[in-house]
Amino acid sequence: MKRLFLLLFLLATGVGGPSCRRMAPADYEPTADRIGWVVGEMNELMMHDVTNPPLAARFFAYAMLAGNEVLARSDSTCPGVADRLHTPLAIPRATPKGYSPRLATLLAMLQTAGKLQPSGAELQAREQKLLDECRQRGMPTEVLAASQQVAGQVAQAVLAYAKQDGYYRISDRPRYTPTEGAGYWYPTPPGYFAAVEPYFSTIRPFFLDSAGQFAPAPPQAFATAKGSDFYQLMDSVRQVGNTLTTEQRQIASFWDCNPFAMQDQGHLQVGLKKMSPGAHWMKIAGIACGQSRASFGRTVHIHTALALTLTDAFICCWKEKYRSNRIRPETAIRRYLDPEWKPLLQTPPFPEYLSGHSVISTAAAGVLDHYFGPSFAYTDDTEKEFGLKPRHFGSFQQAATEAAVSRLYGGIHFPDAIRQGQVQGRKVGQLTILRLARPASAGEVAQSIHPFYQ
Repeated sequence: MKRLFLLLFLLATGVGGPSCRRMAPADYEPTADRIGWVVGEMNELMMHDVTNPPLAARFFAYAMLAGNEVLARSDSTCPGVADRLHTPLAIPRATPKGYSPRLATLLAMLQTAGKLQPSGAELQAREQKLLDECRQRGMPTEVLAASQQVAGQVAQAVLAYAKQDGYYRISDRPRYTPTEGAGYWYPTPPGYFAAVEPYFSTIRPFFLDSAGQFAPAPPQAFATAKGSDFYQLMDSVRQVGNTLTTEQRQIASFWDCNPFAMQDQGHLQVGLKKMSPGAHWMKIAGIACGQSRASFGRTVHIHTALALTLTDAFICCWKEKYRSNRIRPETAIRRYLDPEWKPLLQTPPFPEYLSGHSVISTAAAGVLDHYFGPSFAYTDDTEKEFGLKPRHFGSFQQAATEAAVSRLYGGIHFPDAIRQGQVQGRKVGQLTILRLARPASAGEVAQSIHPFYQ
């Protein structure tokens, strides 16, 4: 009888049974794939809002920065970057006990993006979904609450930092008017959109000391005389566009990443809602992290380094675009060579020199090389949702080179803008690596470099 009572007691209380096992954090903590999920949700809103490429990079940068600084407190695989920025970011140190670093990281990303993006209020539903997932997996209520508190503290600090970067003062500047005269940029069909972000180079960079730190060589001087260097540039773009192979067309389309792309539907022009080039590289980072089974902390940090680099790349590229204000191939070729000529791709609404794809792709590849090595092979399927087949690359540099030359195939950049864009992008990527690897203060010795970067 005593044995029967003991058995009934054990069954009633669950002692020794699997249903009563105390939940460990591993049971309810978010996994590394949720970082890519947040990036994807941000990107969906960006496409909905038709967010321009430089601004999209800025959104990613601040959201990832918030997540990185939450996780850096407790995860050695995710070094802090707040004190490595050219203008350091102050992060509150008071931290409640018993929170989930991973959940707080994701919440900080969502909360930061939610305040920055035009349709950011929609991210509240994603935040709630994340909380519900953790709750259903057994995360205690007090851990959920503490995680929200930590996320809110850091997101608030990052948002205050973002507010001071100068972007919100752009609206006080005079409306941009295209420069009159031959050789200068002018809006192109089919949308004839106004110039995008003409003052983006005035915002505060992350690692650059200024937008002009890596000023490129000047563009080829404009000239229309046969035999002139610029005439040859125009003719080279025309000839490439007129003799494209199937492979070259596929490459151009794969890397188009034009949020402003439109197509005719009867008498209407409808936006195609494509992702930005920066979002494309953020998704490539996600592919690499997943393929290499990177830890949660490493995944956050790599995405952060990349997002900050992309923003700096846009800042210095946009500085030159609106300094030189160079004419686009579409306008130049139709005016001076062939009035019937059309590029394969729609021309983006901003000046030609430098090639933004060349700058940001080369910078991104340099950063990803640093973390994954120069021979990291992967398959890029990020454009499947737009009906484009996956492409395989033997390295990030191969992908960046293809992204750069795709602009020649697309008929929207001259060769010198592509080459010099690669030069500038390489310098931007190298600067990120140097800034993140340097000692926090001049008095520290080389051994103080975080082992993550050695």
